[in-house]
Amino acid sequence: MHEIFVQMTDFFKSMGIWGLALNSFVESFFLVPPPDILLVVMDLANPAKSIWYAFVCTVASALGGAVGYGIGYWGGRPAFNFLFRKGGKEKFEAVENLYNKYGTFAVFFSAFTPIPYKVFTIASGILSMNFWKFMFASFLGRGLRFFIVSIILMLFGEAIKQYIELVIIAVTILIILFFVILYKKRKSLIKQ
Repeated sequence: MHEIFVQMTDFFKSMGIWGLALNSFVESFFLVPPPDILLVVMDLANPAKSIWYAFVCTVASALGGAVGYGIGYWGGRPAFNFLFRKGGKEKFEAVENLYNKYGTFAVFFSAFTPIPYKVFTIASGILSMNFWKFMFASFLGRGLRFFIVSIILMLFGEAIKQYIELVIIAVTILIILFFVILYKKRKSLIKQ
């Protein structure tokens, strides 16, 4: 499987910016390598275009998320189970539980973190989540993820490359803490 992912990444890389867009688009609803790999390579090769690359990744990925939403909306659970044969039922139940607890924030965090975004795009359609809220969360989460990667690589270059996932996890923790504090303050204001 690793060799197939390497060949796919090489294929996308050979197409330049169009390959980055295609990789970002397809990864939102199908099993291909995450676009972060190609984004890192392109950012390091041409730091002056890092912001442009992040923009392309964000737009293509969110539009691919809309395709994933459509697959779930019209294909339902059979489509989900077909695409995620291994543990599909358990994955769907986990996503459904997260939706019931966190709603749109579940999409945001899947778009931002290393959690498989494609699982959430398809499940969002199945669960008939509000499409515009889904798209907003997708653009926000994907944008934050790709722009953080590109800006950090633009500023620090090769030296920081190996720590990118840790940076994303640290930012995720900060965002979660922000929302927890906001939620608790809001709850305490309601009680007063």
